[in-house]
This record gives sequence, C-alpha cells and structure tokens, in this order.
Amino acid sequence: MLDESLLDAPEALAQADRHGLLRGAAEAGARVRTAVRHSVEAGLTDLKPDGRPRSILIAGPGAAASCVADLLGTLAGAVCPVVRLAPTGVAPAAGALRWALPGWAGPVDLLLIATPDGTEPGLTLLAEQAYRRGCTVVAVAPARSPLAGEVNGSHGLTIPMALSPHGPLGADETPGSVGGGAPSEDTVSAAAAPATLWALATPLLVLLDRTGLISAPVDTLQKVADRLDHVAERCGPVIATYSNPAKTLAAELADTLPLIWTEGPAAGPVGRRFAATLAELAGRPALAAELPEALPAHAALLAGELAGDTGEDDFFRDRVEEPQSLRARVVLLRDTPVDAGGLTAAPAARELAHGHDVPLSELEPEDGGELETLAELIAITDFAAVYLTLAPGDRS
Repeated sequence: MLDESLLDAPEALAQADRHGLLRGAAEAGARVRTAVRHSVEAGLTDLKPDGRPRSILIAGPGAAASCVADLLGTLAGAVCPVVRLAPTGVAPAAGALRWALPGWAGPVDLLLIATPDGTEPGLTLLAEQAYRRGCTVVAVAPARSPLAGEVNGSHGLTIPMALSPHGPLGADETPGSVGGGAPSEDTVSAAAAPATLWALATPLLVLLDRTGLISAPVDTLQKVADRLDHVAERCGPVIATYSNPAKTLAAELADTLPLIWTEGPAAGPVGRRFAATLAELAGRPALAAELPEALPAHAALLAGELAGDTGEDDFFRDRVEEPQSLRARVVLLRDTPVDAGGLTAAPAARELAHGHDVPLSELEPEDGGELETLAELIAITDFAAVYLTLAPGDRS
C-alpha cells in the first residue's frame, strides 16, 4: 500500500527521488520554452511548405514516443493520417529495436523521428531507408547523436532535443543507450521522465503548425508552458496532500486497479499516457478506455471480484495475515466541461461506478485552449504517477 506519510514529507520524497522525477515533472514548462527556442533557431517558424504531406509517419522508442504519436494523431488526424511505426522486431546481433517503412511510403509522406537517445541503430537505418524512398525526414534527438548526424547528412532536418540542465545527462554530454540495447535502470527512468514528452513533442507541434495541419503557434505554446508551470506549483512536493490534486489522486489509487475513462478528444491520449506511465514508471497496471465505449468494455470488471464491498464481509475474520485485495477505481478525465446539448456520458459513468460500489476520481482542467487543457491533465497525472513511484509502501 502507498506510504501516505511520505507524501507530506518533502525531504523524504527528495531522498527517495534518485532519478530526479519530481524535478523533471516540474521542469516541463521550461522544456517547452527551450524546445520552442530550438525550433526557432532551426528555422521551423520560417518554413513555407508547398503543401501538406499525404501522411505523417512517426517512429521512436518508449512510452514518450508513443504518446507523441497519439497526441499528434489526435490533433491532426482529421486533416492528415498519422501512423505510428511500431518496432518490427529485434536485431539478433545487437539486440536493438528495428523499424521499417510501410511499402506505400514515398516522396509525398513525412517521417518524424522522436527519441530521447539518438543512438538507436534501428532509427538510423530507418532514416536511411526514408532517404532512399524520397520521404522528408524530421527528427527530434539529442545534438551530436548518431541519428542527428545521419538525418542531417541525408538532407533531413534535426531539431536538438531540449535536455534538462540538471538531469542525469548534461546538455553537453553524449547521449546514452536508451532503446539501443539493454538499458539500465537509470536510463529507463530517464526515458520515462515526465518532461521527455514535451521535449520531443514541442518541435513537432511547431512543424505541424507551419504545415497547416494543426494550430500551435509560438504564443500558444508559451501559454502551454505557463499552464505547466502553474500545475507544478499546485502539485509540487511541498504542497500538502489535501490541497494537491496529484498527491490526492496518488493516494486514491493506492492498492487499486485504475480504470481510466476519458471524455473529449484531448483527454483520450492523456488517459492512454497515464496508463502507460503507471506501468513504465510506477510498475502498476491500469486500463484506459474512452467514453462511452468504456462503459460496456469495463462493465464486467465492475461486476466481478474487483468491484467494491458486497456487504457479505465477515466482521470477525482475522485480517492480520490477509493480503491486501486489489479493487477497481474509476478515474474520469474530461478535457473540458462537455455541454453539446447535454450529450455526455459522464452521468452514466458515475451511475455505473457507484452502482457497483466502485469509487470514482474526477479530473477536469481549468478553461483554456485545447493544448493548454491537455497539458494540464498530462501534468497532473504525471505528478500522480511520480508520487506513486516514490511512495510505494510495502509491496511484499
């Protein structure tokens, strides 16, 4: 169970945070600003594309790259197909992931590569394959990495990834081997760090804004950075649990199977990212689904052994040696208060959860643009995942 006493002990949290996860979450706004500056210096804001690509292909390792693809697909998918290239296998010799272009990819398609490492041989080979096919290639990766050299050498464009000046890798150091082989515990944590998403996604948002596929001008991204800073102030380790939405959510999710239900287009990728981050960072299972499909998809879970107390408990049984039972808890994420003539599944979701005595947590962002509200939800859930990672309690 979660060690709730640790949540309100900032010094103890800092001692447990060997990988700087809390600092990484708090730096998200700064990483957005640095990434915007790198994008301007790389000339992205001055681009004048001749037209839109037929499709956008996205490749990269880990949950951060998957979330980048999910995010861009949500924002641009109605205008241009967004396809994530999942790894196709592992090379026997090096033990490294491999990627491959689909057979139809060609000169009218745009390949985006997002990686916090840049030493993955599979991504370098993918960039070479894209050059031979005539695809336009844009990569976000650490400067002076092998991938950056390959992309720049084949007439592509690399935007240096905005690195944390205080992270495990300094801004002037050579990247490690995240995704390139068998990563260590330190590099896995660095790849899963909360701010990595924004370091990878921000330059691509600038690029797609210039191509007319989404609306993400520089002033909007500055508002995103401000919203991330605001969340960091509300969710930081010195803020007590009772007034800290991230600590509150972490305490509520202790010893539960989170059923993350989302409503609204921007909330979908947030829910999927939260489930992936809980698994990759905190080692905790979670299921994510969008409303209204979540209701029939998870109805059997709510009616089964994971549901709340049925009232048949034996009050006199010995609980000392009894293992803690896992119960479901619904987490309802909504990107904005949904009006649309009252067409919302939230009341039905609450009724279904309460009807099975399953507790429910709700997160709803403050008013703002789509990217701002999305950033707020991501930031709060990222902080919650970090607190669950740092204060796991006794899992034996």
